[in-house]
Amino acid sequence: MEKLGKLIASKLIEVKAIKLQPQNPFTWASGWKAPIYCDNRKTLSYPGIRSLIKMELARVISETFGEVEAIAGVATGAIAQGALVADLLGVPFAYVRSSPKDHGLENLVEGELKPNAKVVIIEDLISTGGSSLKAAEAIRNFGCEVLGMVAVYTHGFPMAEENFAKAGVKLVTLTDYDQVIEEALRTGYISAINVELLRDWRKSPETWGL
Repeated sequence: MEKLGKLIASKLIEVKAIKLQPQNPFTWASGWKAPIYCDNRKTLSYPGIRSLIKMELARVISETFGEVEAIAGVATGAIAQGALVADLLGVPFAYVRSSPKDHGLENLVEGELKPNAKVVIIEDLISTGGSSLKAAEAIRNFGCEVLGMVAVYTHGFPMAEENFAKAGVKLVTLTDYDQVIEEALRTGYISAINVELLRDWRKSPETWGL
């Protein structure tokens, strides 16, 4: 998995799905200052990378959650890749909204899932785990079993690991923050003097840069 993690990290950097700006931080919607910004939807515009991620997500699911009967993507970032993976595996697909529709059937889960179906959830990235685990809760409330979650990338926050453990959701990711930093340093995207700054951010992301 380490070799795969470095490959995926390099591809995310290559197409600027991940941007690193330790000297000019981004401001997230939460208000946190961060030296990194991740938008894995960019990978959908590159057929080779899109296919690589699809194949690896499907492989990890088959190897780790062999009993999978359906795939659920988390809106909006994981809808497209989730549908691609479900198609490759030949299983039903649904997606989970961030909030219920405000009209019609007011659905939170869109699509058809059989009662007690064994579902694997796909995410594009894991931050604190809050929104991802709400999706898992929605699938459980829909009457299905959540086998686990597979994501393209995680920041690797300790709070996320705690939240997933508490919720009883197994998480597997293709790459992570440490591997992104390693690849960014190897390719010259960042310099060695920035590595400590980048690592400090993950220790206390809510107060970093204030």
